[in-house]
Amino acid sequence: MNEIKAIEAAQMKQELDQFKVGDTVKVHFKIVEGKTERVQIYEGLVIAIKNSKVGKTFTVRKVSYGVGVERVFPIHSPRIVKVEVVRPGKVRRAKLYYIREKIGKGAKIKELIIKKSAKTSHAAAEKKQDS
Repeated sequence: MNEIKAIEAAQMKQELDQFKVGDTVKVHFKIVEGKTERVQIYEGLVIAIKNSKVGKTFTVRKVSYGVGVERVFPIHSPRIVKVEVVRPGKVRRAKLYYIREKIGKGAKIKELIIKKSAKTSHAAAEKKQDS
């Protein structure tokens, strides 16, 4: 049992990207085609996060050419380069499966408004970390 825990600990990422259900995100995902590797960006709405240590996953939904497409990404996968939050969302549910039935404007999620003082302090903290 300890061997399994050791393997799981080795595969877990130390730094995780901060996002939550309701956020619109861009997932930078490595794709291997033959000998070449490229990064593909998948942009959509996070409708679910499922927790279970190394097996933690999140589901991203987007509408492509009028058809809803969902993709499940493992958070600790080495193929995920980064997850970038495009637009923070304001929701009151943990799972947004009801979005599947919504069409057009009904499928929109309210944007989370962040106060200016919080934004400036957050931006200042990021600049400190970069330097």
